[in-house]
Amino acid sequence: MDTLVICIDRDNDLGEKANVSSPIIGREENIKAAVALSIVDPEDSDSNTIFGGVKALDELRSKGVDAELITFTGDRKIGITSDQKISQQLDNILSIYPASNAIFISDGAEDETLLPIVQSRIKINSVKRIVVMQSSNLESTYYILKHAFNDPKISQTFFVPVGLAALIYSIFLLARYPEGAIIGILAAVGLYMLYRGFGDTVTVVWNRIKDDFRMGKLVVVTHSAALLITIVSFVQGLVSVWQYYTHGGIWYHGLVPLATVFIHSSVWWLVLAAITMNFGRMMDMYLHGRFNIRQIAPSFYAVSLGLMLWGATTYILAFNPIFEDVQPSIVSGLQYFIYSIVIAIIIALVGIRISTRPVGE
Repeated sequence: MDTLVICIDRDNDLGEKANVSSPIIGREENIKAAVALSIVDPEDSDSNTIFGGVKALDELRSKGVDAELITFTGDRKIGITSDQKISQQLDNILSIYPASNAIFISDGAEDETLLPIVQSRIKINSVKRIVVMQSSNLESTYYILKHAFNDPKISQTFFVPVGLAALIYSIFLLARYPEGAIIGILAAVGLYMLYRGFGDTVTVVWNRIKDDFRMGKLVVVTHSAALLITIVSFVQGLVSVWQYYTHGGIWYHGLVPLATVFIHSSVWWLVLAAITMNFGRMMDMYLHGRFNIRQIAPSFYAVSLGLMLWGATTYILAFNPIFEDVQPSIVSGLQYFIYSIVIAIIIALVGIRISTRPVGE
């Protein structure tokens, strides 16, 4: 086998719409798949991509090149999930058809994002993009907007933030507090953008949580407890900051002292959250017979880091005359800081010693 003609359907329209399994190998099978997709959705460009691959295959074979056409499909969840599926299929195909080079056929920039993945496994001699020619009527603004909004990938990105903004604004109007609508809208849109930006990561984490829950792992409970402890730590820190802020405001206390108060009040709660998470992982490893002493080391690091932050914030607050009534003197604060650094280093060294022990010990 000299050349593979590779077509990519990253969002798995072939599987979702035409119920065609991947990979699709051979000229006839690809034509059947393209026809099936065209019947179900005549406007889908993936069928044109396959026909473009068929044409490239025929041209190669007419020149006496030993070539084969293969179409790979990913997953509706575009990103890590779909790309991993395509990578696995490509590896399996290359073990069967050890071709020396490939021709990449795509219908746009989305499929071409997989070029580095394909190039890492086989040499690509040519990339051909299939552009569908449209009549002047179909190129009208109305048609473009209509079909763009009917596309779930575009409509979700556009309509969800607008819908959230309208809904939040109406709720604040009903509450007779229109000033708060700006804060609510910015917060909602910001959260949505973060979700879109970390969508793949969120999906992977959520799938892992569901798997852990079905397998009855303790980390589900301990991670939930750690999340609640983290929330408590933020509440504790914010309450402490609010007590000083209401007495003098940021211009009286300063931004750095208020931030220091927040860290000083919440640091041990955060350390407890980290230890709780690590405890859950250790118990699951122990119950499955895979526990070793090195897994305790992260708890030592968390305590060491928390101790250093506590000592540093204690000294900073003692150095600020505004907090003299609730914090130790400058000399005592400096002593706390030095002691915390020394003890934190000792604890960290113990953690390093544990983490570097052989597994069998």
